[in-house]
Amino acid sequence: MKEEQVILVNEKDEPIGLMPKMEAHEKALLHRAFSVFIFNDKNELMLQQRAAHKYHSPLLWTNTCCSHQRDGESNLDAGKRRLQEEMGFVAELKETTSFIYKAPFDNGLTEHEYDHVMVGYYNDSPNINPDEVEAWKWMSLEAVKEDMALQPEIYTEWFKIIFDKFYQHINVTK
Repeated sequence: MKEEQVILVNEKDEPIGLMPKMEAHEKALLHRAFSVFIFNDKNELMLQQRAAHKYHSPLLWTNTCCSHQRDGESNLDAGKRRLQEEMGFVAELKETTSFIYKAPFDNGLTEHEYDHVMVGYYNDSPNINPDEVEAWKWMSLEAVKEDMALQPEIYTEWFKIIFDKFYQHINVTK
């Protein structure tokens, strides 16, 4: 199977090329990504725990799903595709904000992403893909905030950044 390519971008989110995902993470090059936040009617956030074998951030809790857009794929189409692949359902998504972050990992890789944040709604249980997701749960934003303060080490770096800096963009009601 050919390695997934990421879209390299400049600080204006303009595409400047393609590169294999691992190489982009090894070289810490800025590339396009997205993070999906799914809420239910109780305004609880669906969190996922990353699978144990993931090459970075294994078993850490994070937003509903995240990944990289493919060449020629819109942000919303990419979010819907990955939501289906990881969590086993489709939901309408709305893009709320975007930002650049850089987070080095213990394994020598670095996430340097232009991240597009999307929000959607769903009320049922997901049908998780065990290759991607270890577990899932619903949590109120207040409970996430409290838990993140008590044990930040169990959450992914990008989730902590989004939650802290962009709380107002994910804390939306229908």
